[in-house]
Amino acid sequence: MSPRHNGTDAVRARLLDAALTVHMRPDGLTMTAVIKESGASSGSLYHHFGSFDGLAAALYARCMARLLDALIDAVEPLRDARAGIEAIVRAYLRFTRDHRAEARFIHASAYATFLPAHAATIAAAKQPRIARLVGWLQPHLDRGEVADLPAPLIEMLLIGPVAETARRWLAGDPTIDLAIAETLLPPRIWRSLSARAG
Repeated sequence: MSPRHNGTDAVRARLLDAALTVHMRPDGLTMTAVIKESGASSGSLYHHFGSFDGLAAALYARCMARLLDALIDAVEPLRDARAGIEAIVRAYLRFTRDHRAEARFIHASAYATFLPAHAATIAAAKQPRIARLVGWLQPHLDRGEVADLPAPLIEMLLIGPVAETARRWLAGDPTIDLAIAETLLPPRIWRSLSARAG
């Protein structure tokens, strides 16, 4: 890799890091704040991302990739269906706690207007990782260990409760304790997905 390419990657990473930092501030994510925080020029931002929305989409893709990587790292070493499902739940909650800025950006961007226009960028980060998670799950479906439900419903039962818990915690809900959730949610979510539940 050439020094010039390394420098280009460094500027891109600096802009993404700056965007994540300023997103956590009261004034939020603005181009002026990102330029000031990163020390890069507006020309660099447009060169690397095409637009300010392109920067936001690239940041969303990076944050989502890191979350999915955390889930993959938690589940792929496991062979037991219950252990894997519970590990995914705990990994999501731990990512939320340990990477608050990234988790907050993911949840804040869920219905952002920039997402549809940059669907290809986001899909490039998500699809191979989702494929690995589905690849782990499929043998457990084939063996009848996990309930044979439509894929969107499996996702809702597995991720829905965890994502809502994370969203409320990130919003400052004083009734949400991630440590308690990490203890109580995994077995209950497993029971909702187990083929033997009923």
